[in-house]
Amino acid sequence: MNRRDFLRSAGVVSATLAFPKTGRLFALGETPGGWRTFEVTTSVQVLKPSGPTLIWVPAALIRETPFQRTLANQFTAEGGAAEMIENKTDAVGIIAAKYPAGVTPVLRLTSRVATKNYSVDFSAPGKAPKADRAELEHFLQPTKFIPTDGPVKATATEATSGAKTDVEKARAIYQWIVDNTYRNPKTQGCGVGDIRFLLESKDLGGKCADLNALYVGLARAAGLPARDVYGIRVAKSEMGYKSLGASSEKVTKSQHCRAEVYLSGYGWVPVDPGRATSWPKL
Repeated sequence: MNRRDFLRSAGVVSATLAFPKTGRLFALGETPGGWRTFEVTTSVQVLKPSGPTLIWVPAALIRETPFQRTLANQFTAEGGAAEMIENKTDAVGIIAAKYPAGVTPVLRLTSRVATKNYSVDFSAPGKAPKADRAELEHFLQPTKFIPTDGPVKATATEATSGAKTDVEKARAIYQWIVDNTYRNPKTQGCGVGDIRFLLESKDLGGKCADLNALYVGLARAAGLPARDVYGIRVAKSEMGYKSLGASSEKVTKSQHCRAEVYLSGYGWVPVDPGRATSWPKL
């Protein structure tokens, strides 16, 4: 396996059901076209509530993509009240539940999704549907943890030096991250994704949320729309790698974050330099 591959042609894209407290997965079968259906149940309980209690749980993507269709997000909050709060720009759905004092707060969410393998053919540009201009502009904007100025801009300029096309810039940023960062197993969770701190500290170690956020920030600073995709792995790796797939029906520890970059003529392209940095250096 070449760790420097920009895109794995057989790469499975995970369903986006971020960070459950407890999660259990059921595979419901395969349909024509390579779509596989999964049901993921997330249950959160506050063991020692004090007064009124609030619980927030991410739901499956609320936007249909080439790799995922969300069929249902069903939730219950016995003794409390819950609602879905949507941010359609970011395709984020949050189940927000509120419980009065004296109630044992338990929120249960069952998401049913269909997923499929997804790859981008760089030999055939022009087939991808064009994205909305406002959407692309949104994914060029800086955020608190993903700025596009200062050391981020300087690093993006360095990484893309000599690159002329958007595809060349996207590849160059991917390669820069693979060559200059590393996976730090001591990082808690998936990391914070504070890329200014990462670059200013000059300690370029972290986990998937850090390194893929770095890709997003460098891409945006180079003029390429990019975004994070947080989720969990819901299928076993087709190549037999335990770290690249769900190892059992209990997927609490299967969280992962990757990135997507928008390239004219190709659409949104999945990238995962954070995973490549965990492979042995050649």
